[in-house]
Amino acid sequence: VDKEEVRLRRTIGAKKDEYFLDGKHITKTEVMNLLESAGFSRSNPYYVVQQGKIASLTLMKDAERLDLLKEIGGTRVYEERRRESLKIMQETGNKRKQIIQVVQYLDERLKELDEEKEELRKYQQLDKQRKSLEYTIYDKELHDARQKLAEIDEARAKVSEKSTEMYNTVLEALERTKELDETSKDIAKEVQGLNKEKEAIEKQRTEAMKRQTELELDVKELQDKITRNIKSEDKARKQLEILQREIQDSMEELEKISPLYERQVAIENEITKGIMEREKQLSILYQKQGRATQFSSKEARDKWLLKEIDDLERVLSSNIAQKQKVQNEIHQLDNQLKEQEAYIEGRRKDIVALEFGISESSERFARLRAERDEWQGQRKSLWAKESELSAEINKKQAIVERAERNLDHATPGDVRRGLNSVRKICREYDIPGVFGPIIELLDCDEKFYTAIEVTAGNSLFHVVVENDDISTQIIKHLNSLKGGRVTFIPLNRVKAPHVTYPKSSDVVPLLKRLKFSPNYTPAFAQVFARTVVCKDLDVATRVARSDGLDCITMEDQTITERIAEQQKIEAEQAHGKSELEQVRQDIANADKQKQSILRARAKKEKSLADIQNQIDQLEASIKMKRDEMDTELIDHLTPEEKELLSRLNPEITDLKERLIACKTDRMDAETRKAELETNLTTNLSRRKQELEATVSSSEVDVLQSELDTKMQELEEVRESVEKVAEEVKCVGQVIEEKNKELKRQKDEINRFKNLEDNYQRTLQDEAKELDQLVSRKNSILARQEEFSQKIRNLGPLSSDAFE
Repeated sequence: VDKEEVRLRRTIGAKKDEYFLDGKHITKTEVMNLLESAGFSRSNPYYVVQQGKIASLTLMKDAERLDLLKEIGGTRVYEERRRESLKIMQETGNKRKQIIQVVQYLDERLKELDEEKEELRKYQQLDKQRKSLEYTIYDKELHDARQKLAEIDEARAKVSEKSTEMYNTVLEALERTKELDETSKDIAKEVQGLNKEKEAIEKQRTEAMKRQTELELDVKELQDKITRNIKSEDKARKQLEILQREIQDSMEELEKISPLYERQVAIENEITKGIMEREKQLSILYQKQGRATQFSSKEARDKWLLKEIDDLERVLSSNIAQKQKVQNEIHQLDNQLKEQEAYIEGRRKDIVALEFGISESSERFARLRAERDEWQGQRKSLWAKESELSAEINKKQAIVERAERNLDHATPGDVRRGLNSVRKICREYDIPGVFGPIIELLDCDEKFYTAIEVTAGNSLFHVVVENDDISTQIIKHLNSLKGGRVTFIPLNRVKAPHVTYPKSSDVVPLLKRLKFSPNYTPAFAQVFARTVVCKDLDVATRVARSDGLDCITMEDQTITERIAEQQKIEAEQAHGKSELEQVRQDIANADKQKQSILRARAKKEKSLADIQNQIDQLEASIKMKRDEMDTELIDHLTPEEKELLSRLNPEITDLKERLIACKTDRMDAETRKAELETNLTTNLSRRKQELEATVSSSEVDVLQSELDTKMQELEEVRESVEKVAEEVKCVGQVIEEKNKELKRQKDEINRFKNLEDNYQRTLQDEAKELDQLVSRKNSILARQEEFSQKIRNLGPLSSDAFE
């Protein structure tokens, strides 16, 4: 320390022990080192020579004496620092050895990486040679596969040519049996039509019988339900009469007991108030009597009285505020009570409106049921006419099918074979841009199926392709395979025709009712653009003549609309009844809320009366204390006060006895009043509402109306069952005669078909051979693709691989 004097300070607190040197914070170790360097040793803190110390100093060894001199001279500090420095040097040496070991490990690792690098270079060179060899092998295999494919294609062409010759031979053989076959098919078609007619009639009979059973069960169920409803309504009316008498008795008793209870409460409050006033007067007299012993002077008493008055006025102010708050709460409860009464009145008006709506719905339902019955009669007559027309259509359809078969024989191949061949060619040759036939590219509502079929006809099977190059490519393959006939619609060549539609809500273009991708719009416009959907036949005739468009009409849905409207009205009635029940429940809840508000208001009024009593007592106490101020301080009462004191105690005793008797009577009346109110609001009123709901919700009229409808429908269904059974019998006899004639025709046809079996077996053998060629071709194509993929998997090759 380069100073003559230093100031060393130690501060000890509850949580700290700190050292300061000339005001600067230092550690305890620094303090000890400083003291030892100044000659103050920790091991020898005494500077008075002890007894025997000099003798021990003379007998010390040289080493011990040297340590003592070092300690006295303060050099031990430097020895300790020297030891710490040696320790640090040793740790540094150890770290240096570790670093040398790491460097040696890195040198060894670098040598290993150099060796691996050389190995990688050799591997890459060998891998390059391997790829070149593999490419040579794969290329040779591909060349062989192409040669085999060419051979297979040549063999397939020969088999196809032979198959064509055999096919022509079979056609010639079929012509020989054509007349018998046509006759047989006509008869079979008639039998098939008759069978379908019989199945339809039997299905109609089954459905009619099923409907008859359902209606019989419905009628029985409705009859039982009507009986139960009538019994339930009668029972509810009787219970309601009994309940109303019980409610009337309870209300009369409650009207009698309520004034009695209120009088008893008023008397009890009056007696309680009298007792409290007298006890207060008595307390004041006792206090006044003891004022002389309590206070030393008039001023001290007045000061105490002022303090008491101030405390009482604060309590009085709090009670007045509490009184105002209770009055406000009572006012709010009154407003809520008015709102509940207005709400109940509104909901009662809603009940009247809902009941009127339900009655009106019932009338509409009956009117619609009559209209439905009328339309059903018209529909039955139309069904009869439809049956006659169906038989005529079946005959005409047989003629049309014969003409179509003749036309099909006159053309090479057919459409079905063509579509299958197109799918197979696209799959084998991986031809993109083929979207499929029109029928697979559209979607629409089921009610438009017939309209689409009539409009499009065979165009439904026209195949949509991206451009005409694709169709040309597919046609080449079709011709080589003789795979059938297909009509293509190339999108790059087709343009949507410009059609002007009539501006009328009764006419809708058929295109707007179809769902398809916008990319196919030209193709669909070519097929469907000139067709419109009209409301009825008159509109269709007018549009066809004026605009030259193809028109179609939808089936009349009048009956369905009437039934749907009936169902809608039934749903409205059910909803109205549900809402009516909800309104009644709302009124019941509002009544409960109203009773709750009345009870809360009664409690608030009682609380207000108690607060007013406290206010009156506080005002009286304040007045008495104010009157006592400025009077003389005496230790005795006046004669009037003594007389009042002697009178108060007996009066208080008498009033307490009266209060006990009054409380007993009041509690009896209150208990009975609570029982009556609880029974009325909780039990009797709720039960009355339930019974009234049961009586008012009776569905006897609705059920009776529904029963009449079901009975009428049941009678109609029974007549239909009898009529259909007779029709089934007649159709069965016709079918039996036709089957006999058909058997004779088939026997003659079988004799000619035996001649054709040999041709068919030959064709089957050629088909098997063709399938084997196709299988071999697919196998070689797969092998070709496999080696092509392997060549692609080799990646980039050097120029040596191609030499």
